[in-house]
Amino acid sequence: MSTSHSHPLDAALALASSVPGQYAGQTSPAYWNMVGPFGGITAATLLQAVLQHPDCLGEPLSLTVNYAGALEAGPFTLQAVPVRTNRSTQHWTLAISQAGADGQPVVTTTATAVTATRRDTWSASDQPLPPVPAPAQCPQAEAFFGSEWLRRYEMRLVEGSLPTQWDGSGDSSLTRLWMRDAPARTLDFCALAAMADIFFPRVWLRRAQMVPAGTVSITIYFHASRAQLAATGAGYLLGQARAQEFRHGFFDHSAQLWNEAGTLLATSHQIVYYKE
Repeated sequence: MSTSHSHPLDAALALASSVPGQYAGQTSPAYWNMVGPFGGITAATLLQAVLQHPDCLGEPLSLTVNYAGALEAGPFTLQAVPVRTNRSTQHWTLAISQAGADGQPVVTTTATAVTATRRDTWSASDQPLPPVPAPAQCPQAEAFFGSEWLRRYEMRLVEGSLPTQWDGSGDSSLTRLWMRDAPARTLDFCALAAMADIFFPRVWLRRAQMVPAGTVSITIYFHASRAQLAATGAGYLLGQARAQEFRHGFFDHSAQLWNEAGTLLATSHQIVYYKE
Protein backbone atom coordinates (compact mmCIF):
# COMPACT_ATOMS: atom_id res chain seq x y z
CA MET A 1 0.00 0.00 0.00
CA SER A 2 1.33 3.42 -0.91
CA THR A 3 2.08 5.85 1.89
CA SER A 4 0.11 9.09 1.91
CA HIS A 5 3.21 11.14 1.08
CA SER A 6 3.85 9.21 -2.13
CA HIS A 7 0.30 8.57 -3.32
CA PRO A 8 -0.80 10.36 -6.52
CA LEU A 9 -4.06 11.43 -4.85
CA ASP A 10 -2.21 13.34 -2.13
CA ALA A 11 0.03 14.97 -4.74
CA ALA A 12 -3.05 16.04 -6.73
CA LEU A 13 -4.69 17.49 -3.60
CA ALA A 14 -1.68 19.56 -2.56
CA LEU A 15 -2.66 23.18 -1.81
CA ALA A 16 -0.49 26.08 -0.69
CA SER A 17 -1.90 28.92 1.40
CA SER A 18 -0.46 32.07 2.96
CA VAL A 19 -3.87 33.59 3.82
CA PRO A 20 -6.67 31.52 5.41
CA GLY A 21 -9.18 30.54 2.74
CA GLN A 22 -6.98 31.45 -0.23
CA TYR A 23 -5.21 28.51 -1.87
CA ALA A 24 -2.96 27.91 -4.84
CA GLY A 25 -3.08 24.55 -6.58
CA GLN A 26 -1.98 22.79 -9.74
CA THR A 27 -3.92 20.39 -11.95
CA SER A 28 -2.55 16.85 -11.93
CA PRO A 29 -1.82 14.92 -15.14
CA ALA A 30 -2.34 11.74 -13.09
CA TYR A 31 -6.09 12.51 -12.90
CA TRP A 32 -6.58 13.92 -16.40
CA ASN A 33 -9.80 13.13 -18.27
CA MET A 34 -10.57 13.78 -21.92
CA VAL A 35 -10.83 17.60 -21.81
CA GLY A 36 -9.86 18.44 -18.23
CA PRO A 37 -9.36 16.93 -14.81
CA PHE A 38 -11.53 14.02 -13.64
CA GLY A 39 -14.53 15.67 -11.96
CA GLY A 40 -14.01 13.64 -8.81
CA ILE A 41 -10.53 15.08 -8.25
CA THR A 42 -11.94 18.59 -8.56
CA ALA A 43 -14.57 17.80 -5.94
CA ALA A 44 -11.93 16.28 -3.67
CA THR A 45 -9.71 19.35 -4.04
CA LEU A 46 -12.54 21.66 -3.01
CA LEU A 47 -13.20 19.52 0.04
CA GLN A 48 -9.49 19.50 0.86
CA ALA A 49 -9.57 23.31 1.03
CA VAL A 50 -12.38 23.20 3.58
CA LEU A 51 -10.63 20.60 5.70
CA GLN A 52 -7.35 22.57 5.65
CA HIS A 53 -9.03 25.83 6.69
CA PRO A 54 -8.06 26.75 10.28
CA ASP A 55 -11.69 27.61 11.12
CA CYS A 56 -13.17 24.29 9.92
CA LEU A 57 -15.72 22.84 12.32
CA GLY A 58 -16.42 19.09 12.51
CA GLU A 59 -16.54 16.72 9.54
CA PRO A 60 -17.96 16.94 6.01
CA LEU A 61 -21.72 16.50 5.77
CA SER A 62 -22.40 17.57 2.18
CA LEU A 63 -20.61 18.97 -0.85
CA THR A 64 -22.21 20.40 -4.00
CA VAL A 65 -19.94 21.13 -6.97
CA ASN A 66 -21.06 23.03 -10.08
CA TYR A 67 -18.79 22.59 -13.09
CA ALA A 68 -19.12 25.90 -14.90
CA GLY A 69 -16.25 25.22 -17.30
CA ALA A 70 -13.30 22.93 -17.82
CA LEU A 71 -10.11 23.52 -15.86
CA GLU A 72 -7.13 24.03 -18.12
CA ALA A 73 -3.88 22.26 -17.36
CA GLY A 74 -1.82 24.40 -15.00
CA PRO A 75 -2.17 26.51 -11.86
CA PHE A 76 -5.46 27.57 -10.30
CA THR A 77 -6.69 29.61 -7.35
CA LEU A 78 -9.21 28.27 -4.85
CA GLN A 79 -11.22 30.34 -2.38
CA ALA A 80 -12.99 28.79 0.62
CA VAL A 81 -15.18 31.00 2.83
CA PRO A 82 -17.04 29.88 5.98
CA VAL A 83 -20.13 32.06 5.53
CA ARG A 84 -21.94 30.98 8.71
CA THR A 85 -21.14 28.84 11.73
CA ASN A 86 -23.91 27.50 13.95
CA ARG A 87 -23.71 25.32 17.05
CA SER A 88 -23.39 22.07 15.09
CA THR A 89 -23.12 23.02 11.39
CA GLN A 90 -20.86 25.24 9.33
CA HIS A 91 -21.70 26.50 5.83
CA TRP A 92 -19.13 27.21 3.12
CA THR A 93 -18.91 28.79 -0.32
CA LEU A 94 -16.05 27.84 -2.62
CA ALA A 95 -14.77 28.76 -6.07
CA ILE A 96 -11.92 27.78 -8.38
CA SER A 97 -10.59 30.25 -10.94
CA GLN A 98 -7.83 30.42 -13.52
CA ALA A 99 -6.31 33.25 -15.51
CA GLY A 100 -8.18 33.87 -18.76
CA ALA A 101 -6.76 34.89 -22.11
CA ASP A 102 -6.66 38.52 -20.95
CA GLY A 103 -4.99 37.60 -17.67
CA GLN A 104 -8.12 38.23 -15.62
CA PRO A 105 -9.44 35.45 -13.35
CA VAL A 106 -12.21 33.28 -14.81
CA VAL A 107 -14.32 31.11 -12.50
CA THR A 108 -14.37 27.48 -13.64
CA THR A 109 -16.05 25.83 -10.65
CA THR A 110 -18.33 26.92 -7.82
CA ALA A 111 -19.32 24.89 -4.78
CA THR A 112 -21.00 24.88 -1.41
CA ALA A 113 -20.21 22.63 1.51
CA VAL A 114 -21.57 21.88 4.96
CA THR A 115 -19.49 20.49 7.79
CA ALA A 116 -20.98 19.33 11.07
CA THR A 117 -20.26 18.05 14.54
CA ARG A 118 -21.66 14.52 14.61
CA ARG A 119 -23.54 13.12 17.62
CA ASP A 120 -24.38 9.57 18.65
CA THR A 121 -28.10 9.13 17.93
CA TRP A 122 -30.57 6.49 16.83
CA SER A 123 -29.44 5.15 13.45
CA ALA A 124 -30.91 2.94 10.72
CA SER A 125 -30.36 2.22 7.04
CA ASP A 126 -32.96 1.83 4.31
CA GLN A 127 -30.21 1.19 1.74
CA PRO A 128 -28.51 -2.07 2.79
CA LEU A 129 -25.56 -3.45 0.89
CA PRO A 130 -27.01 -5.49 -2.00
CA PRO A 131 -26.07 -9.18 -2.23
CA VAL A 132 -23.06 -9.23 -4.53
CA PRO A 133 -19.95 -11.40 -4.99
CA ALA A 134 -16.83 -10.50 -3.04
CA PRO A 135 -14.26 -8.28 -4.79
CA ALA A 136 -11.87 -11.19 -5.41
CA GLN A 137 -14.65 -12.98 -7.33
CA CYS A 138 -15.23 -10.06 -9.72
CA PRO A 139 -13.11 -9.37 -12.80
CA GLN A 140 -10.95 -6.29 -12.81
CA ALA A 141 -12.17 -3.79 -15.37
CA GLU A 142 -9.71 -2.68 -18.00
CA ALA A 143 -9.31 1.00 -18.85
CA PHE A 144 -11.94 1.54 -21.53
CA PHE A 145 -10.18 4.48 -23.15
CA GLY A 146 -7.01 6.45 -22.69
CA SER A 147 -8.00 8.85 -19.89
CA GLU A 148 -5.20 8.78 -17.32
CA TRP A 149 -7.49 9.01 -14.27
CA LEU A 150 -8.82 5.50 -14.92
CA ARG A 151 -5.41 4.15 -13.95
CA ARG A 152 -5.78 5.70 -10.49
CA TYR A 153 -8.50 3.20 -9.48
CA GLU A 154 -8.88 -0.53 -9.22
CA MET A 155 -12.42 -1.33 -10.39
CA ARG A 156 -13.97 -4.80 -10.21
CA LEU A 157 -17.23 -5.05 -12.10
CA VAL A 158 -20.25 -6.78 -10.56
CA GLU A 159 -22.86 -5.83 -13.16
CA GLY A 160 -23.64 -3.08 -15.64
CA SER A 161 -20.56 -2.96 -17.83
CA LEU A 162 -20.25 -0.63 -20.77
CA PRO A 163 -21.86 -1.99 -23.93
CA THR A 164 -19.81 -4.24 -26.17
CA GLN A 165 -21.77 -2.92 -29.14
CA TRP A 166 -22.82 0.71 -29.47
CA ASP A 167 -26.01 -0.06 -31.34
CA GLY A 168 -28.76 1.65 -29.32
CA SER A 169 -29.89 -1.59 -27.69
CA GLY A 170 -29.31 -0.63 -24.03
CA ASP A 171 -32.09 -1.34 -21.52
CA SER A 172 -30.65 -0.50 -18.08
CA SER A 173 -28.48 2.20 -16.51
CA LEU A 174 -27.62 0.23 -13.35
CA THR A 175 -23.96 -0.39 -12.52
CA ARG A 176 -22.46 -2.08 -9.48
CA LEU A 177 -18.72 -2.35 -8.99
CA TRP A 178 -16.09 -2.68 -6.29
CA MET A 179 -13.54 0.13 -6.26
CA ARG A 180 -10.54 1.47 -4.41
CA ASP A 181 -7.60 3.78 -5.05
CA ALA A 182 -4.67 2.40 -7.03
CA PRO A 183 -2.27 1.97 -5.43
CA ALA A 184 -4.36 1.13 -2.38
CA ARG A 185 -4.70 3.99 0.10
CA THR A 186 -6.43 4.40 3.45
CA LEU A 187 -9.84 5.96 2.87
CA ASP A 188 -10.55 9.55 3.92
CA PHE A 189 -13.21 12.12 3.06
CA CYS A 190 -11.39 13.49 0.01
CA ALA A 191 -10.87 10.03 -1.48
CA LEU A 192 -14.52 9.23 -0.82
CA ALA A 193 -15.63 12.43 -2.55
CA ALA A 194 -13.58 11.56 -5.62
CA MET A 195 -14.97 8.01 -5.85
CA ALA A 196 -18.54 9.31 -5.68
CA ASP A 197 -18.00 10.57 -9.24
CA ILE A 198 -16.30 7.46 -10.63
CA PHE A 199 -19.22 6.21 -12.73
CA PHE A 200 -19.36 6.50 -16.52
CA PRO A 201 -22.29 8.52 -17.95
CA ARG A 202 -25.46 6.51 -17.45
CA VAL A 203 -26.69 7.48 -20.92
CA TRP A 204 -23.91 5.34 -22.40
CA LEU A 205 -25.40 2.24 -20.78
CA ARG A 206 -29.10 3.04 -21.13
CA ARG A 207 -28.83 4.09 -24.76
CA ALA A 208 -25.80 2.04 -25.83
CA GLN A 209 -24.52 5.08 -27.67
CA MET A 210 -21.30 6.89 -26.77
CA VAL A 211 -22.63 10.43 -26.98
CA PRO A 212 -20.79 13.45 -25.53
CA ALA A 213 -21.75 13.89 -21.86
CA GLY A 214 -20.47 15.66 -18.77
CA THR A 215 -21.48 16.38 -15.20
CA VAL A 216 -23.03 19.81 -14.63
CA SER A 217 -23.55 19.53 -10.86
CA ILE A 218 -23.01 16.86 -8.22
CA THR A 219 -24.00 16.72 -4.56
CA ILE A 220 -22.33 14.25 -2.22
CA TYR A 221 -23.73 13.40 1.22
CA PHE A 222 -21.28 11.98 3.73
CA HIS A 223 -22.93 9.55 6.16
CA ALA A 224 -19.74 8.12 7.67
CA SER A 225 -17.67 9.55 10.47
CA ARG A 226 -13.91 9.86 10.30
CA ALA A 227 -13.68 6.81 12.56
CA GLN A 228 -15.79 4.72 10.16
CA LEU A 229 -13.56 5.73 7.26
CA ALA A 230 -10.50 4.74 9.27
CA ALA A 231 -12.11 1.37 10.00
CA THR A 232 -12.64 0.87 6.26
CA GLY A 233 -8.91 1.30 5.74
CA ALA A 234 -7.68 0.47 2.25
CA GLY A 235 -10.53 -1.95 1.60
CA TYR A 236 -12.91 -1.91 -1.34
CA LEU A 237 -16.08 0.14 -1.64
CA LEU A 238 -19.13 -1.12 -3.48
CA GLY A 239 -20.49 1.58 -5.74
CA GLN A 240 -23.98 1.49 -7.24
CA ALA A 241 -25.35 4.03 -9.71
CA ARG A 242 -28.60 4.28 -11.64
CA ALA A 243 -30.15 7.06 -13.70
CA GLN A 244 -33.72 8.20 -13.15
CA GLU A 245 -34.74 10.34 -16.13
CA PHE A 246 -33.28 11.26 -19.53
CA ARG A 247 -34.93 14.31 -21.10
CA HIS A 248 -34.15 17.50 -23.05
CA GLY A 249 -30.41 16.89 -23.09
CA PHE A 250 -29.97 16.20 -19.37
CA PHE A 251 -30.24 13.19 -17.07
CA ASP A 252 -29.76 12.63 -13.36
CA HIS A 253 -28.32 9.68 -11.51
CA SER A 254 -28.13 8.59 -7.89
CA ALA A 255 -25.27 6.61 -6.39
CA GLN A 256 -24.44 4.80 -3.15
CA LEU A 257 -21.07 3.76 -1.71
CA TRP A 258 -20.75 1.02 0.93
CA ASN A 259 -17.68 -0.52 2.52
CA GLU A 260 -17.18 -4.27 2.63
CA ALA A 261 -18.71 -4.42 6.13
CA GLY A 262 -21.97 -3.08 4.69
CA THR A 263 -21.78 0.45 6.09
CA LEU A 264 -23.27 3.07 3.76
CA LEU A 265 -20.53 5.70 3.67
CA ALA A 266 -21.88 8.20 1.15
CA THR A 267 -24.65 8.85 -1.34
CA SER A 268 -24.65 11.25 -4.26
CA HIS A 269 -26.89 12.78 -6.88
CA GLN A 270 -25.82 14.49 -10.06
CA ILE A 271 -27.23 16.13 -13.18
CA VAL A 272 -25.43 15.47 -16.46
CA TYR A 273 -25.78 16.96 -19.93
CA TYR A 274 -25.68 14.83 -23.06
CA LYS A 275 -25.83 15.45 -26.81
CA GLU A 276 -27.52 13.58 -29.61
